[in-house]
Amino acid sequence: MNLSSSALKVQQALHALGMQLEVIELPDSTRTSQEAAQALGCQVGQIAKSIIFQVITSHRPILVIASGSNRVNEKVIAELIGETIGKADADFVRSRTGFVIGGVPPVGHIECLETFIDQDLLRYREIWAAAGTPHAVFRLTPDDLLRMTNGLVIKVTE
Repeated sequence: MNLSSSALKVQQALHALGMQLEVIELPDSTRTSQEAAQALGCQVGQIAKSIIFQVITSHRPILVIASGSNRVNEKVIAELIGETIGKADADFVRSRTGFVIGGVPPVGHIECLETFIDQDLLRYREIWAAAGTPHAVFRLTPDDLLRMTNGLVIKVTE
């Protein structure tokens, strides 16, 4: 299968991690959790959405991988890292991860990102994550997500 360059980058990152997971590109958009769930025929909660936040003082990126049905409480993340954060804009996301908003995967970024994982994702047998574009995804398990990111599992909501 021919993948777009961004989706191929994610597929290669997965293989480099020794993971036999397959990136697929869909005709329908998966930019939002709702669109992804609809395109995949799964629950919104099974979508592992990658959200990039920017630390206000140091400008470093923080990756939060949340269940598609949850809204991330920025205060929770700020308390954990001890610094104020804000949502990153499109230019910041692309320059720090190499991917566009709506397609940010959990792996394959330009730089190593401090990562937090929503504990609610752990209740599903399978989840879906973005794979580099707003049309590319891959299926994985919560254990796969923990292994590939070394993320800290937290409650992201209030």
